[in-house]
Amino acid sequence: MRGAKSAKWVAGAIIVAMSATACGSSDSGDGKDKGNGNKPAGYVSIDVGEPQKPLIPADTNESNGSYVIQALFTQLLDFDANGEIVYTNAESVSTEDSKTWTVKLKPGWKFHNGEAVTSQSYIDAWNWYANIKNNQQNSFWFGDIVGYDDVHPEKGEPKADKMSGLKAVDDTTFTIELKDKVPYFNYKLGYSTWAPLPKVFYDDPKAFGQKPVGNGPYKFEKWTHKKLIQVAANPDYKGPDKAANKGIQFKNYTTVEAAYQDVLSGNLDIIRQVGPTDLPKYKQDLGNGAIEQPYAAIQSLVPAFYSKTFKDIDPKVLQGLSMAIDRDTITKTVLNNTRTPATSFTPPQVKGNQDLGTDVFTYNPEKAKKLITEGGGVPENKFFIQYNSDGGHKEWVTAVCESIRKATGVDCVGDPKPDFPTDLEARDNDQVKSMYRGGWVADYPVNVNFIKELYHTNAESNNGRFSNKEIDKMMAEGDKANSLDEAVKAYQEVEKKLLEEMPAIPLWYYRINGGHGDKVDNVKVDFHGDIELTQVSTK
Repeated sequence: MRGAKSAKWVAGAIIVAMSATACGSSDSGDGKDKGNGNKPAGYVSIDVGEPQKPLIPADTNESNGSYVIQALFTQLLDFDANGEIVYTNAESVSTEDSKTWTVKLKPGWKFHNGEAVTSQSYIDAWNWYANIKNNQQNSFWFGDIVGYDDVHPEKGEPKADKMSGLKAVDDTTFTIELKDKVPYFNYKLGYSTWAPLPKVFYDDPKAFGQKPVGNGPYKFEKWTHKKLIQVAANPDYKGPDKAANKGIQFKNYTTVEAAYQDVLSGNLDIIRQVGPTDLPKYKQDLGNGAIEQPYAAIQSLVPAFYSKTFKDIDPKVLQGLSMAIDRDTITKTVLNNTRTPATSFTPPQVKGNQDLGTDVFTYNPEKAKKLITEGGGVPENKFFIQYNSDGGHKEWVTAVCESIRKATGVDCVGDPKPDFPTDLEARDNDQVKSMYRGGWVADYPVNVNFIKELYHTNAESNNGRFSNKEIDKMMAEGDKANSLDEAVKAYQEVEKKLLEEMPAIPLWYYRINGGHGDKVDNVKVDFHGDIELTQVSTK
């Protein structure tokens, strides 16, 4: 996830917005409570910035929106702190051949408007999400299902409005037929983009995105744009993650420093990530309220392969730029030991993480220069790194540029965007000058999520527009494996090929360095770095 939990770069695929923290899933922030910020008794407040898109599950793949979507909607299954499957709305998800999957729902679930959650609630939602006419960012996630190509053709109008691979057996049972075997398909279902929708959605999807009706642990209350989103605990919720508080306020801050000051002053309960300025002292300031924990996320630099700078670039140049980055020093100094230098394209918390046995991620100025020269150099000997200013990235981007400049003589300049949504829009619209800061948080704890969802030619979160037919073919073969273990091994081979082609430059693995004030308790972090908001209690 974009920036925080899962799929564009922190809530699956989720993109991460903050430096110190989410694709996949990460976040943004703001300083003063600028909007309707009187918090009701028993509610918990957390710094989560403005979502990029309306609150529709399949159109949300960055961490700000993901936090809210996860509060309002519940999909078939989720993951525990160790990344193992926990069934939520599903009683079971089973298969005998990894091609046809049977879903049994827990009975008695309702949407917030009282409508029953049935097999058809899922089938209708997935068909709508997948349909090319609806232009959902995460439609790619439904591509394994038979009939996807009919509703989402590469060219022209859709031939159908329903995927033939989805069939309701009864109100609480349905089957999913895939084009080919996908042994990790049940893990994919843990991403929030697979959430069901009530019938009222189809009356006016645009209006629904502003006032969603979900089936999750919280009900929507209000959204004051660029200021605050408020949700109330759902007393009728039947999932295992029932809220221990009365509601949540997601508060928008323009800087992480401002959010941190509000935690210290008691105006904000939880900050997801402390900015570089406050990292050296946050443990002393917050005491038992300080949070430090590794999670399944990675920060990278992603070339825009359509840009003048990196179009048709020799991978040797990118390998050289990678070796010009002193990850050890930057993580120890600028990032105050809150990051771990990356040694692969996947974080340690996912199945299939491996040591690639390479020096491409090791600082070596002499070899960096040699590779860049052999590869023909960087056009005009200069490139830019785009990042969002509201996420605490300026300091480390500056340090990375200085490291590259000093080691190779290649000029490197930061290209700040005012906030995370603006940064994402530039990526989505192919407006990146040369390279952008990519952060990806696990949508599901398998190496596939950090490879296919980012580097397949057709992946929505492939904002660098990397394309390699051989790698696409290797992924397709991996998806047809006979077991999860075999699929993981196949994608390990794909990752080795990525090292040769360099679709991105991995920098470091994330660690959440956040905290909370003394008005809340039981603040815990899940495997992809999100605060488990349903578990937070108030004092």
